[in-house]
Amino acid sequence: MTMYEIVAGVRTWYEVRGEGEPLVLLHGGFSDSRDFEPNLARLADRFRVYLVDRRGHGRTPDVPGPVSPDVLAGDVVAFLEHVVGGPAHLVGYSAGGVVALGVAQRRPDLVRRLAVLNSAFGKDGWLFLPQPGGGLPAEVADRYAEVSPDGRDHLPVVVEKFARAAHDPEVVDLAAITAPTLVLGSDDDIVRLEHTVALYRGIADAQLCVLPGTSHLMPFERPDLCASLVADFLTTTPRPLMPIRRAEVVA
Repeated sequence: MTMYEIVAGVRTWYEVRGEGEPLVLLHGGFSDSRDFEPNLARLADRFRVYLVDRRGHGRTPDVPGPVSPDVLAGDVVAFLEHVVGGPAHLVGYSAGGVVALGVAQRRPDLVRRLAVLNSAFGKDGWLFLPQPGGGLPAEVADRYAEVSPDGRDHLPVVVEKFARAAHDPEVVDLAAITAPTLVLGSDDDIVRLEHTVALYRGIADAQLCVLPGTSHLMPFERPDLCASLVADFLTTTPRPLMPIRRAEVVA
């Protein structure tokens, strides 16, 4: 089921698949919900999956004015409240993970479980970031032009405003995140490995998985494993036989 809804003043495209507990998937930067077609979209066999194109991305148009972490998190909060109708599992990939962390910090009541893939909680976690006034590879521009209602010529506007947002000095308050969280990264990522570990350590109820031999494109490189790990996290509670970090939880 594909449709549009006015969310936070933006005519937002989304698709709903499957039945079960709600699961909202948040794609990466300068991309769209097609990020999840080879991997997490298959979780519609056990969840009610919401594939959402964030503002200025995919089939959702850009709107005038700058963006910020508050604005982007606010879009998802509004989507959860007015479209989903309440709390859901959140999975965010890359820049979508930044947004998901912001939602979990600001509105813990709306997040059941949280998974962040190849993402960071502050700008210093990235080895490099998009630059205002910079360009993107032709493949990214072509993919944008395939579905964007704004057309290929609008992409530089989107790059400019979202690149500025990526350099925002705000750091997510990880201590405010109460949802059980999976931190899933790669050993050859554009996110610093130390930062990925710090993300795991900063959230009280977190699990960590770093996949070997993978890059920032881990969901595309290891789609089956990515889907399996996220599904297992969303449906089970860890019961380690010799807990250290989780000793009080298990007891």
